[in-house]
Amino acid sequence: MSKKTDTPKPTDHDWLGQATVLSQAMPYMQRYAGETFVIKYGGHAMGDAGLADLFARDIVLLRQIGINPIIVHGGGPQIGEMLERLKIKSEFIDGLRVTDQETVNVVEMVLSGSINKQIVSSINAVGGFAIGLSGKDGNLIKCDKATKTTRDPDSNIEKVLDLGLVGEPKVINPHILALFDESDITPVIAPIGVGPDGETLNINADTVAGAIANAVGAKRLLMLTDVAGVLDKSGELIAEMTVTEARGLITDGTISGGMIPKIETCLSAVEGDVEGAVIIDGRVEHALLIELFTEGGVGTLIKPD
Repeated sequence: MSKKTDTPKPTDHDWLGQATVLSQAMPYMQRYAGETFVIKYGGHAMGDAGLADLFARDIVLLRQIGINPIIVHGGGPQIGEMLERLKIKSEFIDGLRVTDQETVNVVEMVLSGSINKQIVSSINAVGGFAIGLSGKDGNLIKCDKATKTTRDPDSNIEKVLDLGLVGEPKVINPHILALFDESDITPVIAPIGVGPDGETLNINADTVAGAIANAVGAKRLLMLTDVAGVLDKSGELIAEMTVTEARGLITDGTISGGMIPKIETCLSAVEGDVEGAVIIDGRVEHALLIELFTEGGVGTLIKPD
């Protein structure tokens, strides 16, 4: 009579499935080890507590496997709420906030203060080592004042609009960020810069992320957004495209509205020293890990021609 053997009992955890996922992710981990990724963090992912916690954990994991993440965060909704609370009027021109001295004081307080430190604290709370910066620290981001040119539809005369204390990155100091890589510290950067006369300037966070990605020669620029990625005319996700294809989609109107400046930032990065730029759906749990360590990804990759 044969001896009865015990069979494995089912558990609440799919250990085999988890092991399979780790095994499949290994080639990507090896490929990206030692590389620098610049991550633009904002939108719904930053405002949702659950997603914010998962983002912090994902950043710590990237560090653990040898990837050097640099985070650039936004904060438009939080700035708007604070301006409204203080009864300070604010207007936008083509997505850029017109910024006077009173407004830039609030922008700096919200971005460099509450938002920046909240992200830093979240990463540190789950075992990471993050430090918050703004572009003013060590002259990390030197800017020119940004302007906007419009054309009067009646007279066809061009007019240059003064956006106030709004900056356009001119010089990025990559040596500061290199020091953080050597120390295994994750920098979290608020998009505030230094103007020509030492004044504080408000900068679009997407623009800052792209400029930093180029300055440090990042492997990837990852832009977390509130949409699935770039959609075709039938509403289907475009998994990847070349620079030429992206410009064609802008021309034919497939890419429009607020997606255009994000794509332009990605194109500028890819035409520089960045290997690829990705528009990622930040509303998806572990979006960064899915994009980097799986075959399918979770957004739209823009790559050189």
